[in-house]
Amino acid sequence: MNDFMNERNYYLGFSCFPGIGPVKFNQIIKRFNSAKEAWFASKKDLEEALGERLSTKFEVFRNSFDLKVYANKLIEKQVRFLTIRDSEYPKLLKQSKKAPFVLYIKGKFDFSAKDSDKMIGVVGARKITVYGREVTKIFCEELALNGFVIVSGLALGVDAIAAQTALENGGKTIAVLGNGVDLCYPSANKNLYDQIVQSGGAVIAEVPIGETPGRGLFPARNRIIAGLSLGVLVTEGTEDSGSLITAECALADKRSVFAVPGPITSQMSKGPYKLIQKGAKLVTSAEDILREFKIIRGSTSAEVEPLKSLKVKRGDTKDEQKIIDLLQNEQLNFDQLVRKTGFDTSKIASTLSILEIKGFIKSDGSIYSL
Repeated sequence: MNDFMNERNYYLGFSCFPGIGPVKFNQIIKRFNSAKEAWFASKKDLEEALGERLSTKFEVFRNSFDLKVYANKLIEKQVRFLTIRDSEYPKLLKQSKKAPFVLYIKGKFDFSAKDSDKMIGVVGARKITVYGREVTKIFCEELALNGFVIVSGLALGVDAIAAQTALENGGKTIAVLGNGVDLCYPSANKNLYDQIVQSGGAVIAEVPIGETPGRGLFPARNRIIAGLSLGVLVTEGTEDSGSLITAECALADKRSVFAVPGPITSQMSKGPYKLIQKGAKLVTSAEDILREFKIIRGSTSAEVEPLKSLKVKRGDTKDEQKIIDLLQNEQLNFDQLVRKTGFDTSKIASTLSILEIKGFIKSDGSIYSL
């Protein structure tokens, strides 16, 4: 057996079999003492660890899967991997519940570096409001300038803004994907994906390369965001937002959860308020987070409270201002604006057109925002 066929690569092989996650893999290691022994185990022995149905599927899989070919594909795509037994494996993640037994990594971020544990997850709504965009930028700028690595999911909205803000301020960011690291999802964030990789950050996932996004993979991804981080910050989100799953994972791992309060009239504030009710720490500045971790404030930008620094646009008429005030809190469609303003449809239509011409608002189909 040549040097290639070592224990790490059998970990790699098991990571490509869809029926085995961290819990099942731990059962395998306890039963066989090594991934290599399990890989070559008889079907009878496999059944003791996996049951008849899963062991039958695995036997078919290993007979058709070429470990060496797959490892060469990783090299071609400039993807590396860490097993949970490697010394370079993220220490905080290793302490979390259901830590991935293999992590795929695209990018040069050093998870064994001295300051690599100074990470914070920043998550929230995909359909972000003006308020959510501003507070996410303000928090992430201050956190990046104070040495935090921003961890997010590369989704549209809060995730993308958090990562971009970190990069713009000379910080590093880790994007955790719910698909293979060789694929950028969503494709709209391809430029950001490339920036993260090229700037010394990393894109990571527990699923093999080539794996496309799947509904069940995103909650699993959220636990990795939480596991990597000292704490998780939720800047905006609805009551059923996926970001709350990340926060719940953080709480399960005994990590700090921070929530930014928003306008009580906005649906996008319901997520943070729900977390605050459950015991998350209400924060109105990055300094609140630094204080929680006993970090002395370093170089920062403006010394302002984020919730007091938002720029409010002013309309030229009372009707314009009424619409602007409503959109300050959340995105609304045409019918919602009619209902909330009490204006007739023709008045709403003309006022919206004027505001768009003036550059005060923008529309995406029938959805209006500042």
